[in-house]
Amino acid sequence: MTDFTWSQLDERAVKMAKALSADAVEKAGSGHPGSPISLAPIAYTLYQHYIKHDPKDPQWAGRDRFILSGGHASLTQYVQLYFSGYDLSLDDLKHFRGGADTRTPGHPEYGLTPGIEMTTGPLGQGLASAVGFAYGQRFERGLLDPESPAGQSPFDHKVWVICGEGDVQEGVASEASSLAGNQGLGNLTVIFDANRIQIEGDSNLTFDEDILKRYEAYGWYTDEFSFIQPDGSYKEDVEGLVKVLDKAAQVTDRPKFIKVDTLIAWPTPGKTNDESSHGSALGAEAVAGLKKELGYDPEVNFYVDKEALDHARQVADRGQQAHAEWNQRFESWKQSNPDKAALYERMKAGKLPEGFDQAIDKVREGFEAGSKVATRKASGAVLNGIAEVMPELWGGSADLGGSNNTNIKGAKSFGPVSTRTWPDVSPYGRQLHFGVREFAMGAITNGILLGSDTRPFNGTFFQFSDYERPSVRLAAIMKLPNLYVWTHDSVALGEDGPTHQPIEHLTAFRAMPQVNVVRPADAIETAEAYRAFFDREETLPTAMVLTRQGVPTLAETAAKAKDGVRKGGYILVDTEGTADVIIMATGSEVQWAVEGAKTLAGQGIKARVVSMPSMEWFEEQDAAYRESVLPKAVKARVSIEAGIAMPWYKYLGDKGKAISIEQFGLQGDGSQNMIDLGITAEHVVQAAKESIQDTKA
Repeated sequence: MTDFTWSQLDERAVKMAKALSADAVEKAGSGHPGSPISLAPIAYTLYQHYIKHDPKDPQWAGRDRFILSGGHASLTQYVQLYFSGYDLSLDDLKHFRGGADTRTPGHPEYGLTPGIEMTTGPLGQGLASAVGFAYGQRFERGLLDPESPAGQSPFDHKVWVICGEGDVQEGVASEASSLAGNQGLGNLTVIFDANRIQIEGDSNLTFDEDILKRYEAYGWYTDEFSFIQPDGSYKEDVEGLVKVLDKAAQVTDRPKFIKVDTLIAWPTPGKTNDESSHGSALGAEAVAGLKKELGYDPEVNFYVDKEALDHARQVADRGQQAHAEWNQRFESWKQSNPDKAALYERMKAGKLPEGFDQAIDKVREGFEAGSKVATRKASGAVLNGIAEVMPELWGGSADLGGSNNTNIKGAKSFGPVSTRTWPDVSPYGRQLHFGVREFAMGAITNGILLGSDTRPFNGTFFQFSDYERPSVRLAAIMKLPNLYVWTHDSVALGEDGPTHQPIEHLTAFRAMPQVNVVRPADAIETAEAYRAFFDREETLPTAMVLTRQGVPTLAETAAKAKDGVRKGGYILVDTEGTADVIIMATGSEVQWAVEGAKTLAGQGIKARVVSMPSMEWFEEQDAAYRESVLPKAVKARVSIEAGIAMPWYKYLGDKGKAISIEQFGLQGDGSQNMIDLGITAEHVVQAAKESIQDTKA
């Protein structure tokens, strides 16, 4: 930042932001007015003087990214977007929390309001994903322009965050902040609004640690500034805050955490520094009192100081100038780097590289029918095959790279820290290491997807997807194509016992809207699942649910999986004429469906086997296709899956039988666990006969 000035027009703009925030919540009848009122000078200063942005082009690639981690304070950002000249009107502020058609919902929603970089609201995730934004910026720069001096590449930008006590109390913020310090993310600046107020009152009730020492221990640069004066008075000393921010800007080798002491809702009479202003409308009397303090007519709502607004909107001119300068750097880079420019354009367009299909085909050639391969191992082979032609693919796991098969062969590790096991490191490495931090891993990869054009993946044991689940839900809400490699998918993992054996997890993630769950039967289905995922136009988070144990590569999948997997469910084994029974299965249980069908055939019973790697993809197909696979006329049906049966009842009907696991797992050998819990071909045969008998009753 250079040539900072603070004028009476800036003061008037801040006062207007406070009054508009109070009016918006009061009109809505609900909301969180306190923080937007007290944060107004901080947010205004950032948008006017620090954040590089172009309101006329909110998706400008060279912009800085701003994340309001405490999404309940959404008016903090909406007002600044309105002031800056984004496509957001005064009527939009009047329609705050105004129903399904509002552009200013209670919490910021990605894809709805121009200038919003991500959906926030679940506390801690904004800050955690901001770390991912910083990851993505650094990796994309390394991919496209590693040689330019710092700050001079068109792929250099900064990530700004405002967060509060609730954010840093959530464990995911700690997980991600630890990684940010470890990575030395110098492009990340967090402003911590220390107003000491939460819903239950003074935050010291549960939060009295020295937050700056905590972040210093993480490896961050820290500093603080207070609007609360030594004599107890209050002054929104923006000039003093700017000095602190400018000092922090000189630090480029660490993320920055700046604590700013504020009084929530200042200067609202009766509501300042009071928890009642956090999550409820102030009330007409308090709003009127605030307006009097600001020098406004208390009878006038949504007052716009046109002169102050025009002054604030000059930031758009500065943004366009910065954009034009960036365009010159970008065009110069394109001319000097035609190959990388072509890569960038392909990445921006979301297109697959040439040779993508051939890379998967090559991996598939190594999967021989009859051989036993764990689908986690097949997954690792496919990911490495894709990585050879897709340089924007990068990822890792929560300290389980070898178990999840998420290591990219020959890749350098992302970051500055080398170890005996991982000696080859680079700030631009494509091998990620998250440590045992599943939630942060999910939030960071969300941020990578939002903040760059690269394609991350992450992995853990399927059981521990429980720890990652909140970030998966946020990815689903934002429709981000996050890729989860979840291995050790059933009781067949064996001796680690019930704590590690997923039972309800397939059902739980299938119940989450806008998430695709894919559980391939063998190595070939695994390869085709990845082909289908990357080839899909629709972007949704997708879980590859994979076995620890070896499963046979089925002769039938070689011919049918390429088309069948992308449709979610397909006829793997069929019979002459109408089937007597349909057997449906996923993953490692498909082998038992096939074996059971063969036994039934020997007994004169015609069984169709349907492999159902993804119920979500199957449900996308038209009714005619679904009827062709699961004809309504065949009432006798069996499902077999090593988890609870709940998702299968919509396909089983009232005559079908589910072979499932309705209890927690067992200690002991994995294959014996499956037998003891009834996941066998013998049970398929028995259930098929019972279902056929029921149709005749």
